[in-house]
Amino acid sequence: MQSLSQMLDHAGLPCLILTRNPSTPNPLAQACKKFEIPLIRSHLDTATFVGELSNYLENRLAPMTRIHGVLVDVYGLGVLIQGDSGIGKSECALELLKRGHILVADDVVEIQKRRGDILMGRCPESLRHYMEVRGLGILDVKLLFGIGSILNQSRIEMVVHLEMWKAETHYERAGLELKSTELLGLQVPEIRIPVSPGRNLAILIEVASLNQRLRSQGYFSALTFNENLIEKMRHQASVNQRKPA
Repeated sequence: MQSLSQMLDHAGLPCLILTRNPSTPNPLAQACKKFEIPLIRSHLDTATFVGELSNYLENRLAPMTRIHGVLVDVYGLGVLIQGDSGIGKSECALELLKRGHILVADDVVEIQKRRGDILMGRCPESLRHYMEVRGLGILDVKLLFGIGSILNQSRIEMVVHLEMWKAETHYERAGLELKSTELLGLQVPEIRIPVSPGRNLAILIEVASLNQRLRSQGYFSALTFNENLIEKMRHQASVNQRKPA
Protein backbone atom coordinates (compact mmCIF):
# COMPACT_ATOMS: atom_id res chain seq x y z
CA MET A 1 0.00 0.00 0.00
CA GLN A 2 2.85 2.36 0.87
CA SER A 3 4.68 1.77 -2.42
CA LEU A 4 1.45 2.22 -4.40
CA SER A 5 0.73 5.50 -2.59
CA GLN A 6 4.25 6.75 -3.26
CA MET A 7 3.92 5.86 -6.95
CA LEU A 8 0.63 7.70 -7.36
CA ASP A 9 1.91 10.65 -5.32
CA HIS A 10 4.79 11.27 -7.74
CA ALA A 11 3.16 10.18 -10.98
CA GLY A 12 1.10 13.34 -11.56
CA LEU A 13 -1.70 11.33 -13.15
CA PRO A 14 -4.80 13.19 -14.39
CA CYS A 15 -6.76 9.96 -13.98
CA LEU A 16 -6.37 6.19 -13.84
CA ILE A 17 -8.28 3.97 -16.28
CA LEU A 18 -8.90 0.25 -15.91
CA THR A 19 -10.00 -1.58 -19.07
CA ARG A 20 -11.88 -4.88 -19.50
CA ASN A 21 -14.13 -3.88 -16.57
CA PRO A 22 -12.08 -5.54 -13.81
CA SER A 23 -12.89 -5.51 -10.13
CA THR A 24 -11.04 -2.61 -8.50
CA PRO A 25 -8.47 -3.67 -5.90
CA ASN A 26 -9.26 -2.02 -2.60
CA PRO A 27 -5.70 -0.65 -2.07
CA LEU A 28 -5.82 1.01 -5.50
CA ALA A 29 -9.22 2.58 -4.80
CA GLN A 30 -8.01 3.90 -1.43
CA ALA A 31 -4.81 5.32 -2.95
CA CYS A 32 -6.72 7.09 -5.75
CA LYS A 33 -9.13 8.53 -3.18
CA LYS A 34 -6.25 9.72 -0.98
CA PHE A 35 -4.51 11.60 -3.81
CA GLU A 36 -7.79 12.67 -5.50
CA ILE A 37 -7.05 10.84 -8.73
CA PRO A 38 -10.20 9.93 -10.71
CA LEU A 39 -10.51 6.18 -11.16
CA ILE A 40 -12.36 5.07 -14.31
CA ARG A 41 -13.42 1.60 -15.39
CA SER A 42 -14.35 0.60 -18.94
CA HIS A 43 -15.75 -2.65 -20.34
CA LEU A 44 -13.73 -2.11 -23.55
CA ASP A 45 -10.42 -3.85 -24.13
CA THR A 46 -7.32 -1.65 -24.03
CA ALA A 47 -6.76 -1.31 -27.80
CA THR A 48 -10.40 -0.42 -28.47
CA PHE A 49 -10.51 2.05 -25.60
CA VAL A 50 -7.33 3.82 -26.75
CA GLY A 51 -8.76 4.09 -30.28
CA GLU A 52 -12.08 5.49 -29.08
CA LEU A 53 -10.33 7.95 -26.75
CA SER A 54 -8.00 9.12 -29.53
CA ASN A 55 -10.93 9.74 -31.87
CA TYR A 56 -12.79 11.65 -29.16
CA LEU A 57 -9.82 13.85 -28.28
CA GLU A 58 -9.09 14.51 -31.96
CA ASN A 59 -12.67 15.62 -32.48
CA ARG A 60 -12.64 17.91 -29.44
CA LEU A 61 -9.12 19.35 -29.76
CA ALA A 62 -8.63 19.63 -33.54
CA PRO A 63 -8.10 23.17 -34.95
CA MET A 64 -11.51 24.64 -35.79
CA THR A 65 -12.97 27.73 -37.40
CA ARG A 66 -16.42 28.97 -38.36
CA ILE A 67 -17.19 30.57 -41.69
CA HIS A 68 -20.24 31.91 -43.49
CA GLY A 69 -21.42 29.59 -46.24
CA VAL A 70 -23.35 26.47 -47.19
CA LEU A 71 -21.95 22.95 -47.20
CA VAL A 72 -23.57 20.31 -49.41
CA ASP A 73 -22.63 16.78 -50.44
CA VAL A 74 -22.83 16.54 -54.24
CA TYR A 75 -22.21 13.10 -55.74
CA GLY A 76 -20.25 12.18 -52.61
CA LEU A 77 -18.06 15.31 -52.81
CA GLY A 78 -18.22 17.89 -50.02
CA VAL A 79 -18.78 21.28 -51.67
CA LEU A 80 -18.51 24.52 -49.67
CA ILE A 81 -20.54 27.31 -51.31
CA GLN A 82 -19.45 30.84 -50.42
CA GLY A 83 -20.31 34.33 -51.60
CA ASP A 84 -21.68 37.68 -50.47
CA SER A 85 -24.85 37.77 -48.42
CA GLY A 86 -27.90 37.58 -50.68
CA ILE A 87 -26.01 36.12 -53.66
CA GLY A 88 -28.18 32.98 -53.60
CA LYS A 89 -26.19 30.35 -51.69
CA SER A 90 -29.18 28.91 -49.83
CA GLU A 91 -31.36 29.00 -52.94
CA CYS A 92 -28.66 27.10 -54.83
CA ALA A 93 -28.46 24.53 -52.01
CA LEU A 94 -32.26 24.20 -52.08
CA GLU A 95 -32.16 23.39 -55.79
CA LEU A 96 -29.42 20.82 -55.15
CA LEU A 97 -31.61 19.23 -52.47
CA LYS A 98 -34.46 18.95 -54.96
CA ARG A 99 -32.06 17.20 -57.34
CA GLY A 100 -31.24 14.55 -54.72
CA HIS A 101 -28.10 15.90 -53.08
CA ILE A 102 -27.47 16.28 -49.34
CA LEU A 103 -27.32 19.27 -46.99
CA VAL A 104 -24.68 19.40 -44.27
CA ALA A 105 -24.80 23.01 -43.07
CA ASP A 106 -26.50 26.27 -44.00
CA ASP A 107 -25.37 29.79 -43.09
CA VAL A 108 -22.66 28.75 -40.57
CA VAL A 109 -20.14 25.99 -41.27
CA GLU A 110 -17.82 24.68 -38.57
CA ILE A 111 -14.57 23.42 -40.11
CA GLN A 112 -12.11 21.15 -38.35
CA LYS A 113 -8.64 20.11 -39.47
CA ARG A 114 -8.37 16.40 -38.78
CA ARG A 115 -5.45 14.01 -38.82
CA GLY A 116 -4.07 13.41 -42.31
CA ASP A 117 -4.76 17.03 -43.42
CA ILE A 118 -8.47 16.37 -43.83
CA LEU A 119 -10.99 19.20 -43.52
CA MET A 120 -14.32 18.15 -42.04
CA GLY A 121 -17.32 20.49 -42.09
CA ARG A 122 -20.42 20.35 -39.93
CA CYS A 123 -23.30 22.52 -38.76
CA PRO A 124 -23.59 23.97 -35.23
CA GLU A 125 -26.00 21.91 -33.15
CA SER A 126 -28.60 24.68 -32.87
CA LEU A 127 -28.82 25.10 -36.69
CA ARG A 128 -28.51 21.47 -37.72
CA HIS A 129 -30.92 20.31 -40.46
CA TYR A 130 -32.40 23.82 -40.86
CA MET A 131 -31.90 26.35 -43.61
CA GLU A 132 -33.05 29.93 -44.10
CA VAL A 133 -34.29 31.09 -47.49
CA ARG A 134 -35.25 34.71 -48.10
CA GLY A 135 -38.99 34.96 -48.68
CA LEU A 136 -39.68 31.50 -47.25
CA GLY A 137 -38.11 31.73 -43.81
CA ILE A 138 -36.76 28.81 -41.79
CA LEU A 139 -37.14 25.38 -43.40
CA ASP A 140 -36.81 21.99 -41.69
CA VAL A 141 -34.90 20.06 -44.35
CA LYS A 142 -35.24 16.73 -42.58
CA LEU A 143 -39.05 16.93 -42.57
CA LEU A 144 -39.38 18.43 -46.05
CA PHE A 145 -36.99 16.17 -47.97
CA GLY A 146 -36.53 13.14 -45.70
CA ILE A 147 -33.75 11.65 -43.62
CA GLY A 148 -31.69 10.93 -46.74
CA SER A 149 -31.31 14.65 -47.46
CA ILE A 150 -29.12 15.46 -44.45
CA LEU A 151 -25.65 14.65 -43.14
CA ASN A 152 -24.12 15.64 -39.82
CA GLN A 153 -20.68 16.19 -41.36
CA SER A 154 -18.79 15.89 -44.61
CA ARG A 155 -15.24 16.22 -45.86
CA ILE A 156 -14.63 19.54 -47.68
CA GLU A 157 -13.03 18.83 -51.05
CA MET A 158 -14.03 21.85 -53.16
CA VAL A 159 -15.00 25.48 -52.65
CA VAL A 160 -17.44 27.23 -55.00
CA HIS A 161 -17.41 31.02 -54.75
CA LEU A 162 -20.46 32.76 -56.19
CA GLU A 163 -20.04 36.35 -57.35
CA MET A 164 -22.13 38.83 -59.32
CA TRP A 165 -21.38 38.92 -63.05
CA LYS A 166 -19.22 41.88 -64.05
CA ALA A 167 -18.71 42.60 -67.73
CA GLU A 168 -15.21 43.97 -67.17
CA THR A 169 -14.03 40.89 -65.26
CA HIS A 170 -12.14 38.12 -67.05
CA TYR A 171 -13.56 34.71 -66.23
CA GLU A 172 -11.82 31.40 -66.82
CA ARG A 173 -13.19 29.69 -69.92
CA ALA A 174 -10.74 26.91 -70.76
CA GLY A 175 -10.23 25.66 -67.20
CA LEU A 176 -6.43 25.42 -67.51
CA GLU A 177 -5.84 27.69 -64.54
CA LEU A 178 -6.31 25.74 -61.32
CA LYS A 179 -7.19 27.92 -58.34
CA SER A 180 -7.33 27.15 -54.66
CA THR A 181 -8.25 28.82 -51.38
CA GLU A 182 -6.76 28.35 -47.92
CA LEU A 183 -8.73 26.86 -45.04
CA LEU A 184 -6.93 26.22 -41.73
CA GLY A 185 -3.60 26.24 -43.53
CA LEU A 186 -4.65 23.75 -46.23
CA GLN A 187 -5.20 24.48 -49.91
CA VAL A 188 -8.63 23.48 -51.25
CA PRO A 189 -9.56 23.57 -54.99
CA GLU A 190 -11.76 26.59 -55.74
CA ILE A 191 -13.88 27.66 -58.67
CA ARG A 192 -15.54 31.04 -59.06
CA ILE A 193 -18.94 31.08 -60.74
CA PRO A 194 -20.43 34.40 -61.93
CA VAL A 195 -24.13 34.79 -61.11
CA SER A 196 -26.46 36.26 -63.71
CA PRO A 197 -30.13 35.77 -64.71
CA GLY A 198 -30.77 32.52 -66.50
CA ARG A 199 -27.77 30.58 -65.17
CA ASN A 200 -28.67 27.33 -63.43
CA LEU A 201 -26.15 27.34 -60.60
CA ALA A 202 -27.18 23.94 -59.26
CA ILE A 203 -26.37 22.21 -62.56
CA LEU A 204 -23.06 24.10 -62.81
CA ILE A 205 -22.09 22.93 -59.32
CA GLU A 206 -23.09 19.35 -60.17
CA VAL A 207 -20.85 19.36 -63.24
CA ALA A 208 -18.04 21.08 -61.33
CA SER A 209 -18.24 18.36 -58.67
CA LEU A 210 -18.01 15.58 -61.24
CA ASN A 211 -15.12 17.36 -62.94
CA GLN A 212 -13.30 17.72 -59.61
CA ARG A 213 -13.69 13.99 -58.98
CA LEU A 214 -12.05 13.35 -62.35
CA ARG A 215 -9.21 15.71 -61.41
CA SER A 216 -8.68 13.93 -58.11
CA GLN A 217 -8.22 10.73 -60.13
CA GLY A 218 -5.62 12.40 -62.36
CA TYR A 219 -7.73 13.34 -65.40
CA PHE A 220 -7.82 17.02 -66.42
CA SER A 221 -10.31 17.62 -69.23
CA ALA A 222 -9.00 21.08 -70.15
CA LEU A 223 -5.36 19.94 -70.16
CA THR A 224 -6.16 16.87 -72.28
CA PHE A 225 -8.14 19.00 -74.74
CA ASN A 226 -5.28 21.51 -74.93
CA GLU A 227 -2.66 18.80 -75.54
CA ASN A 228 -4.78 17.18 -78.24
CA LEU A 229 -5.27 20.54 -79.96
CA ILE A 230 -1.55 21.31 -79.90
CA GLU A 231 -0.74 17.87 -81.27
CA LYS A 232 -3.20 18.37 -84.16
CA MET A 233 -1.67 21.78 -84.92
CA ARG A 234 1.83 20.26 -84.97
CA HIS A 235 0.65 17.47 -87.24
CA GLN A 236 -1.00 19.94 -89.61
CA ALA A 237 2.11 22.11 -89.65
CA SER A 238 4.24 19.06 -90.48
CA VAL A 239 1.91 18.13 -93.36
CA ASN A 240 2.03 21.66 -94.74
CA GLN A 241 5.85 21.63 -94.69
CA ARG A 242 5.95 18.43 -96.74
CA LYS A 243 3.68 19.84 -99.44
CA PRO A 244 5.51 21.04 -102.56
CA ALA A 245 5.62 24.77 -102.96
